[in-house]
Amino acid sequence: MRLWHTSLIPVLPREQLVAQWRELSAIAGSIKEKGTPNHLLVNFVMDYPFNHFISYAYYVREEMNKRSYRTMDSVWKKIISLVDNNDYNILPINEVYYKKMDEKYLDICFYNLYEKHLCGGISDDDFIKINETVWNVHGDYNHSIAF
Repeated sequence: MRLWHTSLIPVLPREQLVAQWRELSAIAGSIKEKGTPNHLLVNFVMDYPFNHFISYAYYVREEMNKRSYRTMDSVWKKIISLVDNNDYNILPINEVYYKKMDEKYLDICFYNLYEKHLCGGISDDDFIKINETVWNVHGDYNHSIAF
């Protein structure tokens, strides 16, 4: 399980974006059932109000809708059910803040996607978008991959 860095949501390749939606469903289900996602890479969501998780899921869902990918209403309902009476507000994307999602976390996500690219799971075109996004976030990013 992993939540991709928020800046990567708009450039995630199809497979990773759809998988992120499934991960969000699994995380919400685990929280509802056990009170925690109980996974090392995503337990940090419990350190924040659920509005952060719901807002993150909202932006994943919006990106999927923008690309005409199917999102299941049942998944969204499971996610928003984490708050009583669906009492939530969507935070602006720049306010969907998890302390863990810093530049180091962006690097970790970047190299995870780079490995997928090297193994043939992400096309050159998709990886170029990822690389450019990371470069723009870091400014003088020295880890970018030259093509």
